[in-house]
Amino acid sequence: MSLLGELKAIFTDLKIPCETAVFSGKAPNRYVVLTPLVDTFVLHGDNTPNMNVEEVRISLFDKGNYLEAKSRIEQALMSNEITITARRYVDHEDDTGYNNYAIDVAKNYLLGGN
Repeated sequence: MSLLGELKAIFTDLKIPCETAVFSGKAPNRYVVLTPLVDTFVLHGDNTPNMNVEEVRISLFDKGNYLEAKSRIEQALMSNEITITARRYVDHEDDTGYNNYAIDVAKNYLLGGN
């Protein structure tokens, strides 16, 4: 499983539309865009990595109460043992009416056979 896969499953359960990198089609009043940030090997010796670290930015776009959605997302992330590394209000897009809130997350994955 990858972090992107886990996040897509979480947003399916939360009934929040989700896309990777850019939202295609007509955007609903609330949706998220997932942007991969880091995918790296760590904790290795003898040229044999045993852990993969993945980081993703979750960009929440919400025309309504983004605080309610933010809270539900954070609870779901923590319940799935996904580390929240940063959170910030980005801006209000006056031309579209969306509040934009970013949540950066990370998760470590053990590589098979180690």
